[in-house]
Amino acid sequence: MEHAAATTMALLVLLALDVSAYATEPTADVVNKSCVTGGAGAAVSIGYGGARASAGAGVTLGADTYRATCPRAEEIVRAAVEKAVAADPRMAASLLRLHFHDCFVNGCDGSVLLDDTPFLVGEKTAVPNANSLRGFEVIDAIKDELERACPETVSCADVLAIAARDSVVVSGGPSWQVEVGRKDGRTASLQGANVNLPAPTSGVATLVQKFRNVGLSAKDMVALSGAHTIGKARCTSFSARLAGVGVGASAGAAVGASNLAFLQSLQQLCAGSAGSALVHLDLATPATFDNQYYINLLSGDGLLPSDQALASSGAAPGAEDVAGLVAAYAFDASVFFQDFAESMVRMGRLAPGAGSGGEVRRNCRVPNSSS
Repeated sequence: MEHAAATTMALLVLLALDVSAYATEPTADVVNKSCVTGGAGAAVSIGYGGARASAGAGVTLGADTYRATCPRAEEIVRAAVEKAVAADPRMAASLLRLHFHDCFVNGCDGSVLLDDTPFLVGEKTAVPNANSLRGFEVIDAIKDELERACPETVSCADVLAIAARDSVVVSGGPSWQVEVGRKDGRTASLQGANVNLPAPTSGVATLVQKFRNVGLSAKDMVALSGAHTIGKARCTSFSARLAGVGVGASAGAAVGASNLAFLQSLQQLCAGSAGSALVHLDLATPATFDNQYYINLLSGDGLLPSDQALASSGAAPGAEDVAGLVAAYAFDASVFFQDFAESMVRMGRLAPGAGSGGEVRRNCRVPNSSS
């Protein structure tokens, strides 16, 4: 984005001394590492060292759960994800989003994959999911191959977690060990999906609260928002960003001259589509998992209102300085990669409450009792 390049660089230089407090380890020299991703799939050390973690509801997660029972599980998932993303680069973001939307509703139990039946109302028709979530056929294909290799062994919830990691890696982002051993839920919650999932118009206070409601922190929220470095959004989801643009001579003053051109370009992309057009969440490096998302926010070029709000906020009550974290991630991609991987592991530990019971579905779309 040429109109914001000079402003972005100036902001990064000015923030260089401030963001060091967010780094995962001290460095001798301050080096601007913005938009440096390193090798695709570079492993990030999380620090659990193979220890098994509790995901609640009597479920114990570990990185080696399928080593003996389904040794090719991760290989099967990875190959399918690579094939799907090669055919449709947007699929990486879609698979990553499926995992998010699954974990935020009654934990990571694969409930987002369940179809509606006469006896079960799924989550696919919830407002945040309807005509939005995609990638179900890719998950179906992965599950079919896993069932041939090792029947009734790898849960659909674990498929989502592994596919999310592999989607990040194939897009140039970091890798991490995925803890597995989840069980698939037998029910879904339409109401939970409507209530728990953040809206694209949410403010920072609401975003922080939504994440806290499921046991995640404000820092997790800022790090996981970086998933918007890939993928697309419909014009209807960011129409609030365009309000007042181009309606008079004072429009530039109303939105700020620095990002008026950006917002006007969005208007052109959405014109005549009745809000149905799709726009890249990151117009600079749309198919690459990097820290450009945060650099865009510093320039006022965040697509969703909920994204741009992160850069203009101060410290959330009792939480980290949200805008400071945005600056830290914009300045050093390695800091973002480390925190994103750690937050993905924490999110992956969200589980249904005690007594919910679970199974390993044979078909991710229906409970075993219905198949």
